[in-house]
Amino acid sequence: MNPGFFGAFTFAGLFLSTVLAMRLRLRLPDHHLSGDTKDTVKLAMGLLGTMTALVLGLLVASTKEAYDTEKSEVTQMAAKVIYLDRVLAGYGPETADARNMLRQTVARSIPLMWPEGSSGEGQAYPSSGWNESLPGAIQRLSPGNDLQVATKVEAAQLASELGQMRWLLFEQAGTAISMPMLTVVIFWLAILFFSFGLFAPTNGTALVALVVAAFSVSGAIFLIMELDHPFDGLIRISSKPMQTSLAHLGE
Repeated sequence: MNPGFFGAFTFAGLFLSTVLAMRLRLRLPDHHLSGDTKDTVKLAMGLLGTMTALVLGLLVASTKEAYDTEKSEVTQMAAKVIYLDRVLAGYGPETADARNMLRQTVARSIPLMWPEGSSGEGQAYPSSGWNESLPGAIQRLSPGNDLQVATKVEAAQLASELGQMRWLLFEQAGTAISMPMLTVVIFWLAILFFSFGLFAPTNGTALVALVVAAFSVSGAIFLIMELDHPFDGLIRISSKPMQTSLAHLGE
């Protein structure tokens, strides 16, 4: 689901809960709004608010950790690309085809991982270059001395690691959010804001405060959804490491 839409939907739900509670208060008998009732509701909502804060923090931490992991993997992948090119350059001029294949593979991967002008997910199905064309070009090398043998082994290992990392990024493109947990949190928030509206004074200051609170909590939900889409949206992993590695290939 689109993070912006999900955040707006959450805000609308919380605001609606508050308004419904304010209207319901006008119909409730006075003993339902007594001081003892308010104290009981405050105790119950305090417990619910604590649980909500803990689970919401857990969701933010979980998606942030997944985001940071993929960001680190992209940086490592870019570094390995440049290093592989340097290793192949050290082998000799015979690696011209392999180095060209490496450059083509990286160039094809960047728009797949970071599609421009698209509202869909990044991380499209990896091209065959990482696991077929590039390793094949390296394996076709015929070493003429011990140094070239060692260089070919190292290059083949690097190519294998790059292929594995590319597939790992693809597999990690799925959601890291537990939707049942997120649904429960939003439900708890709706209950909290219902209780706020039930006992809030009917004046503009209180209403503005509740709207700001609803907007802030909805922002947290939006942040969770954004971090769960690391290659798309407003908060996305930069393509600069891969663009930089592509610019240095063949030097």
